[in-house]
Amino acid sequence: MIETNSAVTEWVGYTAMLMVLVSFMMKDFRRLRFVNSLGAVLFVVYGFLLQISWPIVITNLAIVGVNCYYLFFRKN
Repeated sequence: MIETNSAVTEWVGYTAMLMVLVSFMMKDFRRLRFVNSLGAVLFVVYGFLLQISWPIVITNLAIVGVNCYYLFFRKN
């Protein structure tokens, strides 16, 4: 179990939210997926800081996986 200040936990969540929101304003799909992945990774951290909120952790790990697939493995 991770002991953290609730203000730190909230700021991680707000930063993650901002990264995901900003990613959807981008026109370049590679940049969108990269920034979105950073936001999703922050949401995974946030999920663990909330004493392991599995729905947040699992969903965002899946998002990171999909983004990595399109960024690194799928040939256009």
